Amino acid sequence: MNNEKRETLIASLGKNLPEPSVNNVPAVPVQNRDIKDDYDYSRKTYRDLIDKGSAAMDSMIELAVDSEHPRAFEVLSGMMKNMADITDKLMDLQKKKDDLETKKSGGKPQAGVTNNNVFVGSTTDLQRMLAKGDVIDGDTDD
Repeated sequence: MNNEKRETLIASLGKNLPEPSVNNVPAVPVQNRDIKDDYDYSRKTYRDLIDKGSAAMDSMIELAVDSEHPRAFEVLSGMMKNMADITDKLMDLQKKKDDLETKKSGGKPQAGVTNNNVFVGSTTDLQRMLAKGDVIDGDTDD
């Protein structure tokens, strides 16, 4: 009976443990998934608000022009300010995501292509570096 309980416990634990990664690719940590999910959800929400707000603003422009009522223009200006704020929040969201990714990569900016390099030093330092062979050659078509 004791062995049976043990088997049941092991089977139950196996159901609750995460599945092993496929093809030796590590599973995405829960925190990273949460950040990505939250970012995607927030971005979608902001974009939906911008789309719906643009449609509402078009209708409000027609109403304000047709009615020529000062309150309609006041509401329209408030809608324009809200749309600008939402667009600004969307850009802030992107910046925050980039900051999180930079922080995760060790605080260093993402590596990119360097087109121009500047050597800062004396000609003697440059000659020593060239003599040692500390120069990285680019792609050449020889």
